[in-house]
Amino acid sequence: MERVYNFSPGPAVLPESVLREAQRDLLALPGVGVSVLEIGHRTKWFENVLETTKSNVRRLLDLPANYQVLFLQGGSRLQFSMIPMNLLPAGRAADYIVTGSWGQTALDEAQAQGEVRVAYSGKSTNFDRLPAAGEIKLNPAAAYVHYTSNETIQGVQFAAEPAVGDAPLVCDASSDFLSRPLAMRRYGLLYACAQKNAGPAGVTITIVRDDVLARANERVPTMLSYRQHAEHNSLLNTPPVFAVYVVMLVTRWLLEEIGGLTNMQAANDGKARLLYEVIDASNGFYRGHAKPDCRSAMNVTFRLPDDAVEEKFVSEAKARGLHYLKGHRSVGGIRASIYNAMPTAGVQALADFMREFRKKQ
Repeated sequence: MERVYNFSPGPAVLPESVLREAQRDLLALPGVGVSVLEIGHRTKWFENVLETTKSNVRRLLDLPANYQVLFLQGGSRLQFSMIPMNLLPAGRAADYIVTGSWGQTALDEAQAQGEVRVAYSGKSTNFDRLPAAGEIKLNPAAAYVHYTSNETIQGVQFAAEPAVGDAPLVCDASSDFLSRPLAMRRYGLLYACAQKNAGPAGVTITIVRDDVLARANERVPTMLSYRQHAEHNSLLNTPPVFAVYVVMLVTRWLLEEIGGLTNMQAANDGKARLLYEVIDASNGFYRGHAKPDCRSAMNVTFRLPDDAVEEKFVSEAKARGLHYLKGHRSVGGIRASIYNAMPTAGVQALADFMREFRKKQ
């Protein structure tokens, strides 16, 4: 029953206070008498959960009134298709800034729905960096511009939004959503599957500006229509009640225990610094995948001298209670996902282990 440090890229670690409250409510909700897993989505209880969760997201992001907050299903992969289906009219093209595996997947899915352009791709260097000034070649008439703010596999992260002119900026923020403040007024649409920073798997949060929503294609299947989901207050079908409830708990934790996203970003930057300092001081024993000026504060990716040493690292780390550190097969090596709920103590334990492991080798 003892908890280990969970460095999984997702589903990922959740705050312990959130887990305790969810555990209590699994048997019976106070004053309701049924489990949170049994409660109906048309009840007053869930209506309050839905509105509270939206309000929390708005407060955390300082979201203007002309944005809608939707709770959808299907994860980012469904969004990859929904976005062009809704926002890419015939005769127009969309631009894609591709900085990692998820951006590439979004591009591939969009190509099945309409005309898309590659405004930038880092594929030639295995997505180890972000575009330099002048490398993004945008179409001034683009229907929208899509990018991925943080790539979990390669460990590269945008520090700020790319400049895209007047085209609606569309962002897959799945792996750094609610980890830092955002200039939301720059976005036409932003989406995130919850299982990195916001909650459990099963719900996708999509934030869309009213003018973008107004121009969305009406001739798409009902369940794939942003307009329909907005008009039905995310209740077009039975929503993932438990997942939305946990997002409510997590957003409340961010507001009340953390004190907002500025504080969360400071904590996240501090955790990432602990690991990057070890990497940079290792004289090449640990080799970061991402270029130093493009490094992610969410997913720290690095290699060791060879595969055998990497396997030994993962095995010995697990024996120390440091779990799920094996990197993605396309990059290899090690990936430490240190999302919002990963405590600093866990990151410090990993940094200490890294120093000890290097000395033994």
